[in-house]
Amino acid sequence: MTTNYASNTASITVPRLMLRLAILAVGLAVVVIMLGAWTRLVHAGLGCPDWPGCYGFLTVPQSETKMAIANARFPETPVDVAKGWPEMIHRYAAGMLGLLVFGLAAYAVRQRKLNVPVKLPLFIAGFIVLQGAFGMWTVTLKLWPQVVALHLLGGFTTLSLLALLVLRLRSRVRGGLAQTAVLKSAGKRPWLYGGLLLVIMQIALGGWTAANYAAVACTDLPTCGGQWWPQDMDFAHGFDITQHVGPNYLGGKLNADGRVAIHVSHRLGAVVVLIYFSVLLGLLWARRRRNGLGQSVAVVAVVLLAQIGLGLANVILYIPLAVAVAHNATGALLLLSVIHLIWHERQLSQGLQAQLSGAKDNKNNSTNSAKHQEITA
Repeated sequence: MTTNYASNTASITVPRLMLRLAILAVGLAVVVIMLGAWTRLVHAGLGCPDWPGCYGFLTVPQSETKMAIANARFPETPVDVAKGWPEMIHRYAAGMLGLLVFGLAAYAVRQRKLNVPVKLPLFIAGFIVLQGAFGMWTVTLKLWPQVVALHLLGGFTTLSLLALLVLRLRSRVRGGLAQTAVLKSAGKRPWLYGGLLLVIMQIALGGWTAANYAAVACTDLPTCGGQWWPQDMDFAHGFDITQHVGPNYLGGKLNADGRVAIHVSHRLGAVVVLIYFSVLLGLLWARRRRNGLGQSVAVVAVVLLAQIGLGLANVILYIPLAVAVAHNATGALLLLSVIHLIWHERQLSQGLQAQLSGAKDNKNNSTNSAKHQEITA
């Protein structure tokens, strides 16, 4: 009995420790996304022309001797300390996240006998390696928009996977499926997945907007350049993903009409997301007492409104640094809140199914017992 108790205690302690580490990783992933946005917005994406160091050093060269060596190594890109530090701070944070993810994966493998998630931490660790490669290519291919956009999407994917790990571990710590009996969300799950897909597509549009420096292509609202539908938009040029590499995409290489097409597309995507979620969340909120999703629905609604407000502020205030970084961070929070809403709905539905199945088994057992008593009599 003592052995079983010790085993149960260990199985609870390990997920709790993993849960804390996974939550820390989620927070750090959000910080890395914000630092990536900050680096782009201050035009420091090539603040260090090499990778993973900076001009061959572990930190930004600042002494006269180191700066002379750095300028000799990279004569075409003289040292700019003000741009080097944002890039290196971003790399330091990303490196810390990578180490934390590798630690989670190693810990999961070591404790696999205690039924902790193993495949997901290992997959995240592998994905971090790929994300690091995209970080390298972002520099070596000199901010090629395709790579920059994929690197940004990779950051959001890493965040989503870590959030899923947190939700799985939290469910295990709390003892598995939710036990509160609630009704299903009336077939809304496919619509929830549709909303998640829309959010991902809008994030991708935002990444393409940032990679091509199209955020300032339209400086008025609700029109763009005084027109509701600018006549000279060049969608073919704006969304040409076959453009050749380099030599240097800092500041963007698209023409104005191509950037306007990207910006307007991002605006239209925001309108679609807002309308879609307004209807979906409204329906879920109206049935909150039956589906048990009221709190999760409210969180998504608040984050969505904040994100729309920050997007409008970006245009009205002409992309202030703090607002633009907050816009990226809130995009990450919107993604997390939608994932949590879907997870919550699934847990409640599975909990209900488990209870209904248990009730059915009890009914069958009672019926069989009564029949046995009649036969015995």
